[in-house]
Amino acid sequence: MKLSVLGAGAWGTALAASWAPHHRVTLWGRNAAELDAMQASRVNARYLPGCPLPDALRFSPDFSAVVGEAELLVVAVPSGGLRPTLAALARQPGLPPLVWICKGFEPGSRKLPHQLIAELLPGHTQTAVLSGPSFAQEVAQGYPTALTLAADDTALAQRLSEILSGQRLRLYAHDDVIGVEIGGALKNVMAIAAGICDGLQLGHNARAALITRGLAEMTRLGVGLGGRFETFMGLSGLGDLILTTTGDLSRNRQVGLRLARGQPLAAILAELGHVAEGVTTAREADALATEQDVDMPITRAVYRMLFDGLPAAQAVDALLNREIKAEF
Repeated sequence: MKLSVLGAGAWGTALAASWAPHHRVTLWGRNAAELDAMQASRVNARYLPGCPLPDALRFSPDFSAVVGEAELLVVAVPSGGLRPTLAALARQPGLPPLVWICKGFEPGSRKLPHQLIAELLPGHTQTAVLSGPSFAQEVAQGYPTALTLAADDTALAQRLSEILSGQRLRLYAHDDVIGVEIGGALKNVMAIAAGICDGLQLGHNARAALITRGLAEMTRLGVGLGGRFETFMGLSGLGDLILTTTGDLSRNRQVGLRLARGQPLAAILAELGHVAEGVTTAREADALATEQDVDMPITRAVYRMLFDGLPAAQAVDALLNREIKAEF
């Protein structure tokens, strides 16, 4: 199958590399010079240094040509860049099925990706979301990975899961698009919280409690927005949460670790050089929790540490000294 991956960041490059041995894959990016360098060196030096890319992987900065030849589109831009990418796709004739892999809400509107697609590509129903516990570096290196692919059309979800699965990449079909999106977005906020917890050396007990109560927050908001409870117990919920709160390859966890050391947020983001979706998601999730009247104290604490300058130690004290409540 002819696959076109739109977005040459870490995740888009990793998936393109994983699929290239089995499909005709073209990776599109905005920076032609960077694509030329990847073509010559077979490495994405900016986002995946040290991960060789297969010879079969193609590169092109020509958006119309890449979209026009595709039998399946994979949109791998950050959530903040999804709207302009979809607007550009809307000007292309005869779009094939589309899969998005970005995680988070649109800044400002708080819309999820499926809502932006409905707005900008009305009538295009052959769409799906791909999410789950996955570090781009490990996927690029061929480590075993399992993900969830969700679509409203269950037959489409099954067909795309079969097409995109490989020897080391296993996809599970699902039909809860909203639940999968919410899990993928909110786990990044919890990763920041876990980084702060570990950066303050609060111990394994505290981290376990944080992950568990973080999952409760994710589930409450997700169900409130139309997702299903069981989705949050699966790969795109609990699975992704475990990975990103405990693995040091997580950019969002790194944000938390460095906040705990007292580094300013602007300096942290500049040093990372990659998008940390949890930072913008914390703002949008906190606003949604207020709108939906959903109790999300961990999310609120992360938001206040990021944007109000609340010291991490004070945030921890406030969380631990909240009113005692029933667990369920």
